Amino acid sequence: MREVLARVGDKWSILIVMNLSDGPLRFSELQRTIDGISQRMLTLTLRGLERDGFVSRTVYPTNPPKVEYALTPLGDSLRCPVNALGDWVQKNLAAIEESRRAFDGEKVAAAE
Repeated sequence: MREVLARVGDKWSILIVMNLSDGPLRFSELQRTIDGISQRMLTLTLRGLERDGFVSRTVYPTNPPKVEYALTPLGDSLRCPVNALGDWVQKNLAAIEESRRAFDGEKVAAAE
């Protein structure tokens, strides 16, 4: 259970699932939509999600080959909880940032 929670709770996995919620995307499209993810981390995370059955990888026989990633039915079942988490973050982001500023300000004052 711990391994699965680590996979689905990973920030990159969550962002990938959120981005694939609207349909298949190519690697470069995913990389552009996920701020801060490196090519290596995107590759590793997609492989892990594919291994666990959350994401499918389809290679089209074109020149150069076209590769798309999509949610599987199992991955699609993650959409609701992942999108709910994303909505919660959006609604509470200002309060979280304010709390961080207050906490960091207390730390600086205590250090002086």
